[in-house]
Amino acid sequence: MLFAVAAVFGLTWWLGCYVIARDPRERGPRRAGLGLLAYGAALAIAQVLTAVPGPAAEVLGAVELMLVHLPALLWTGAVLTLVPRGERLDRAWSRGLVPLTLVAFAWLAASGPGPGENLAARVVIGVLLLGPLAGVLVLLVRARPPRAGWLAAVATLFFGLGAALLMFPLFGPPGLLSVIAVDVDMVLLGVAIAMSSAFQAGEALWRDMLRSLLGAAVVAVASGGQVALAVALGGPAPALSALLFGVIAVAVAVQTLAGPVHRALDRIAFPGDPRIRRERAELRETSEALPRREQGPPPPDEAEFVRLTRRALANYGDLGKLASSPLANLPVIGARVAGDSPLERAAELKHLLLESIQRLKPREGEFGTSEEWRFYNVLYFPYVRGLRPYRRGAGRGGLAAAERQAFDWFVRDVPERTLYNWQNAAAKLVADDLRRENWQ
Repeated sequence: MLFAVAAVFGLTWWLGCYVIARDPRERGPRRAGLGLLAYGAALAIAQVLTAVPGPAAEVLGAVELMLVHLPALLWTGAVLTLVPRGERLDRAWSRGLVPLTLVAFAWLAASGPGPGENLAARVVIGVLLLGPLAGVLVLLVRARPPRAGWLAAVATLFFGLGAALLMFPLFGPPGLLSVIAVDVDMVLLGVAIAMSSAFQAGEALWRDMLRSLLGAAVVAVASGGQVALAVALGGPAPALSALLFGVIAVAVAVQTLAGPVHRALDRIAFPGDPRIRRERAELRETSEALPRREQGPPPPDEAEFVRLTRRALANYGDLGKLASSPLANLPVIGARVAGDSPLERAAELKHLLLESIQRLKPREGEFGTSEEWRFYNVLYFPYVRGLRPYRRGAGRGGLAAAERQAFDWFVRDVPERTLYNWQNAAAKLVADDLRRENWQ
């Protein structure tokens, strides 16, 4: 049983790391990945708990109880990102439901270990977790998001049923099969989130996912297999069981999160040479983007082309993301670039986007606030110049004169939601310019 749980733990831990690493800036993948990691940790603690005596068992039991419940909260937030125009609900989730549920978790931890002692806390947590999850499922079915909507809806339904049985077991404590069944639902939901993220980015999924899974499986077997051999020879002692799960977790995380790990090591090894760090990061990100690159030209559908252009503009400073964009296969880029180097195509796509943005600029001056300057300003300064006026602690220090004027204009006259809407409209103008340049 220990080895079966370790295998399920390794798969869950890998998928959680993979979903986060694929697009760490997006809320949906972050929440989905954290939910998988929390459930994986709960699986490991529950297995180690069976052999831990004394007060340590009570502490581990309280931690395991909260980790089992936490994925339902995180998955509600993850599925909310699949619902179109769900910004208000997402704010209600993050500012209302999350704090309330964390308070309920503290209540549950402070209650006694027996079901009778913490029944009230369990009921409150069940209402806070299962009610919103059911509501999000209804919204998801009604919205029918593309590609991954059906898989997310089915997985959410079965995950909700399984989570309800874990919270309120009808036939005694849940067994291994029921715990693994919930884990299967979470894996399906994680795949659905990854499919949605890949679709939004216009990237391929399965080749990249298979490559990541194979790498994680090899390092998990090579590292954890040695501990498993010691367990098989000496028996499942608590220390060896904990070591088995810890070794698998570290090995899988280091392999799956290789990009962030290498970036952290570069900052330590080359603290005074940002050029080397930047060039190494660009090469590494381009290499990671190759399995995600869709073959062939971008889709001719206008709405899809506009969406891909909007995504490419948001990733203007990330050559790895641009290398995996379908826009890197535009005919004009193929004519300008000799060969098929992904890094050269990404750099040319970046240059092509800059040319289109520059064509939006009025002829007079470097900055203005009239309507004719609007679309140029909302693309050039945030994406090309890297202004972040709404970020906490952002300041005007070190900015050029035009950038300081733009910074003040954004803060004073342009609400963040208005900026987002103007960027969408400006992205359509850039997309129309790219289409004219490539197919007319």
